[in-house]
Amino acid sequence: EAVIDAGAGTINIPDTVGYNLPGQFGGLIATLMERIPNADKAIFSVHCHNDLGMAVANSLSAVLNGARQVECTINGLGERAGNAALEEIVMAVRTRQDMFDCDTRIDTMQIVPTSRLVSSITGFTVQPNKAVVGANAFAHESGIHQDGVIKKRETYEIMRAEDVGWTANRMVLGKHSGRNAFRTRLAELDIQLESESALNSAFARFKELADKKHEIFDEDLQALVTEENLEQATEKLKLVTLKVCSETGETPNADVTINVDGTDMSASMTGGGPVDAAFRAIDAIVDSGCSLQLYSVNNITTGTDSQGEVTVRLEKDGRIVNGSGADTDIVIASAKAYLNALDKMAVDLGRAHPQVNQPPI
Repeated sequence: EAVIDAGAGTINIPDTVGYNLPGQFGGLIATLMERIPNADKAIFSVHCHNDLGMAVANSLSAVLNGARQVECTINGLGERAGNAALEEIVMAVRTRQDMFDCDTRIDTMQIVPTSRLVSSITGFTVQPNKAVVGANAFAHESGIHQDGVIKKRETYEIMRAEDVGWTANRMVLGKHSGRNAFRTRLAELDIQLESESALNSAFARFKELADKKHEIFDEDLQALVTEENLEQATEKLKLVTLKVCSETGETPNADVTINVDGTDMSASMTGGGPVDAAFRAIDAIVDSGCSLQLYSVNNITTGTDSQGEVTVRLEKDGRIVNGSGADTDIVIASAKAYLNALDKMAVDLGRAHPQVNQPPI
């Protein structure tokens, strides 16, 4: 009551260690709304952690009892077991309007693309059975389920996959696909390139990938354009050639040539595996002084010829950066990701973070 009288417009009620159950937490919000005389003059917000797997349930219970702001994260990312997942909160409220007398203004069509973007940046993959954004969220294997969906979708699907950003029309491109088909599919995926030269460069990458991979899916195109943007943003280091040898009973070694500010430089190193050897060879050239904090590999599509998407996290003097790379060859993808992270580490800190050294507000 006092802080609202003092001008507070939002009152946050956290479940910082994720200890509450939905009935308890919802009851707490209801009690506060009832006992605080000026509760109607502030927005009650909740911040729930997922230590007992109850973050979303507790948040929704709070909304049912009067809370009108939920602090949540894409894919449920957060400390320890994570926070309440934004996509689940939004779609629960949107789908169950018979229970909730409120809604959000979120464009739900952006949920899946945003989930993929966050997963790619952080290196934390989304589990296939994750609600709303998992690869299996709208997959039906049981015969009776498949029959039901075909006859009447609502029988087994409480929301449409298209409403959260899953693409209904999955056009598969290949080595014989032309420039117009490539451009058209990018437009359908709402991918915009800045110039004609950027389109030409991306198309060249597409043809190169099509020579390695029989079918090119939407996810491949998104990864391809992402990599193109990454290279345009940071072009200090570029992989020229990479040769690795990994043999049973022998120490793996890697021969790497990278272009550093226009000059080709080479090194050869051994390591615990081909990726480790490649990273050591790159370090022998650039002498970065960085420590590897995270190495994550995710397949972009299915099949043995799928592209692998690699995320690495580097730390140096307290500064942490992520790098990404994709290729049908995991070792090459790893080298690209490592170089991308080193490029970012080399960027001037003031340029990377405009708010650094700014006076406090």
